[in-house]
Amino acid sequence: MTDSMVRCSDVAPEPLPGTAKRARVYVIFEWTGGWSHDVLDGGTFGPELTEKLKAHLDSYGASLQLIRHPTREGRQIKDHHLYLVFADEAVTEVLHVDGPGAILHLDLSGPGRNGAEEREKPLLLICTHAKRDACCAIKGRPLVMEMESMYPFAENGDVVWETSHTKGHRFAPSLLLIPWGYSFGRMNETATLAMLQAALAGEYFVPGNRGRGTLSPTGQVAEIAVARQLSQAGKPVRYGQFDVGDDAVVAIAGVATVGVTDIDTGDNYTVVLSARTVDGVISSCGAEPKQADVWEVESVTQIN
Repeated sequence: MTDSMVRCSDVAPEPLPGTAKRARVYVIFEWTGGWSHDVLDGGTFGPELTEKLKAHLDSYGASLQLIRHPTREGRQIKDHHLYLVFADEAVTEVLHVDGPGAILHLDLSGPGRNGAEEREKPLLLICTHAKRDACCAIKGRPLVMEMESMYPFAENGDVVWETSHTKGHRFAPSLLLIPWGYSFGRMNETATLAMLQAALAGEYFVPGNRGRGTLSPTGQVAEIAVARQLSQAGKPVRYGQFDVGDDAVVAIAGVATVGVTDIDTGDNYTVVLSARTVDGVISSCGAEPKQADVWEVESVTQIN
């Protein structure tokens, strides 16, 4: 790659909503060693353990994220943080283990099954996975260092981590907000700080929001559209406030209708989406531009 090459995150033909990393269960493991291109390709943990880890995670439909402290001093560890995240329930649990083999003994069928301590604070994971794509190091690394300086471990505990690939390095800096499983992209320092401050209070943050990974792309777009409308009207919005009728979505001739219920008020909304194709998407640095299908909001209607 040459310096004159356009980075994948330097072009922005796609809207952010509907592009979140899809997962309901996360295993988030502290690993201060090197991260290979895919952390489960055998280059990080070796072929034998990797195959066992993949089989165990797949049996629960769980996703693995590796994390590490952004400072050199913070990587001098005696044991490893291990977070279990159940995004549907918005529950995070934490264990301290001796190594990655401990993952093989986890019951990931739900919270409260591994003797772990439940955690109250959110986690902000910022992708710095350079071996996956250079954009994550170029744009993610300065951001995680800035956020860590504002929320240092010594004063605030383990709030901000750098993490492995979160899907969507073309949206770098790419962020994952736990326990709800929201992805964020194209975030600067000001927006990230505001998002984290809001998250610590459980407040929904719309700018840069790619959607909640427990939902389909249409569900992600619809939820963000309702949250944006309420936020613009000056109404408080929090994470976990919406029930999205994801399973009932039927897309006909490029149009999808999604029902969203505000659990706090009982209000129901119908969100109409339309599909279109955008040009010029560069999926990774060095890749040729291509087309991508996206969903956009046509209308948000309160129906009760």
